Parts: sequence; C-alpha cells; structure tokens
Amino acid sequence: MTIAAQSLNRATDDLAVARRVLELEGKGLALLAAGLDGRFVAALDVLGRTFGRVVVTGMGKSGHIARKIAATLGSTGTPAQFVHPGEASHGDLGNITRDDAVLALSNSGETPELADLVAYTRLRTIPLVGITGRAGSSLDRAADVALVLPEASEACPMDLAPTTSSTVMLALGDAIAVALLERRGFSKEDFHQLHPGGQLGRRFVKVTDIMHAGDEVPLAPASMRMGDALLVMTAKSFGCVGIVDGDGRLVGIITDGDLRRNMGADLLAKDAGAVMTRQPRTVAPALLAAQALALMNERAITSLFVVADDRPVGIVHIHDCLRAGIA
Repeated sequence: MTIAAQSLNRATDDLAVARRVLELEGKGLALLAAGLDGRFVAALDVLGRTFGRVVVTGMGKSGHIARKIAATLGSTGTPAQFVHPGEASHGDLGNITRDDAVLALSNSGETPELADLVAYTRLRTIPLVGITGRAGSSLDRAADVALVLPEASEACPMDLAPTTSSTVMLALGDAIAVALLERRGFSKEDFHQLHPGGQLGRRFVKVTDIMHAGDEVPLAPASMRMGDALLVMTAKSFGCVGIVDGDGRLVGIITDGDLRRNMGADLLAKDAGAVMTRQPRTVAPALLAAQALALMNERAITSLFVVADDRPVGIVHIHDCLRAGIA
C-alpha cells in the first residue's frame, strides 16, 4: 500500500472515530432530555430558594465539569462557587454555610473524596442536590434530590474513559443554570452588569452608560445670538450645539454645516433659532450604544443628543462608542 493510500485510510478511520464519538454522546443527550422529570423541577426548587451560594463540587473529570457549571451559574445570576472535595476535608468546609446549597457531581456516586463533604451537609442540614450516573449509589441515597444520568455507553471504545457521561453531566448543568435564569427573569441588562468586560458585555452597553451629561452638554436658547452660541459650541468641543425653547425642549441643532449654509456678514447677529436645523435626530437613554453608533454611521454624523420627554439629558459622540470598544 502506498503512503498516500495509507494516509487516506487513516483519515477515513479518524473521521469514522470522531463521528462515532459524537453520535454516542448525542444519543446520551437525547436520553437525558427524554428522561427529565419532576426530580429536575425539585432540584431547581432547592437551588432556586438558596439564600447563599450554590457550592458545586466533584472529583476528577466531574470536578472539571463542576467548575464549569459553577462558572455558568455565577454568570447567569445564580451565585455559585466550586469547592474541591479533597480540600474540603482539610478546612474548605468552612466555605459552606447553612445558607448555601451543595450540587455534588459523581458519575459512580461512590467517590470517596466526597464523603466528608456529603456528611457535612447532612450534619448541618445543608440542602444537597446530587448528579450521578448510578441509581441507588451512596450519593443518590444521601441527596435531598438526586438527578440520575441515563445509561449510555461511553464514547471510549473500552467504555471506561468519562466521555458521554461527562458531556451529559455538563449539559445537565447548563439546563439547570438556564432554567434558573428564566425562573428569575434574568435580563440582558442583568447579563451586562455581570459581564462588563469582553465582547459580550460591550454588546449591551447603553447610551446612558457612555453619554456626556450635565454641564458637558452644549445647549443654548433659541433667542441666543449666534456670537454667544458659537462660544458654547467651541467650549464644549462636540462640533454642535443643541437649541432649546423656553421649556427646555430640544427644538433644533446647529452644526458646522449650518454655519456654512448661513455664512455671511450678519451671521453673528442672528438668533440661534434662525440658523438651527429643526427636528434633529436624537436617541433615548436606554438605546444600545451599538445602535446609536450604527445610526451615526448611517447618517454620517458624529454626535447625537440623548433626549427624555423631549428634553436633552446628554450627548453621545462617535468617539465615546469607540472608546467603549463598540464597533
């Protein structure tokens, strides 16, 4: 057999292995979804009424999954932390209080390192939710609510290495986190508060988060002479000035373009109301900054007044969006 033929056969075999792994794990997930019942709801009830944190724990591969579940819970509005079961026996049990609930993961349900932590929850009457692959196991019997994973073959050809079981366990953790999220009505705004950094957080930055307000906003009454309005426009450095009526409502805007269109010997003697462009484009404080940026790009403008009840409460410049990492 030529080297090229050997390489082709190896590639074919590799793809077959990969497909088999994914198909087996997919079957495990399908069995998990089909087998969900009232115990899942009961587990949500336990975790949802926790005043403190959900302490997630597990050993080995289950420990890695537990860390990810804790991170997902925390980032979606359910305070959570990972406690290593081995360290728990050497002092970290002090991190678990009566206000907490424990979510313990063990595929066998007999992980010896979990014994002290599980016993501590029983002694202190701390709610315990177990996720295990074996009904009737020690964890299944000890837990207030036990979620038993479906019987499914590991993707490992020896049916030994945690593959399907860890995938199913991770997916069940995601299901718990998202169900708790929806129970409490966790919103995009809540998500942004917990993710102020990174691209996910930047997607939910609002205009009010980055706008200039108060004395920074360039405003002038319609009756102000243009000579004075130009001084306001220059001092505020936005390249524009908003024109307000006697009730403080925004009725117009003066930009560099308006100055060019009204250029003449009498410009400085005119009232701002005679030079302004009426009905300027504005945005609401709650608008996403990304939407404001898109509007500025569409209109080929660099600033937008932020208005509430027809009154200017701020101004946002295209550079403010760029500094916030919105692009």
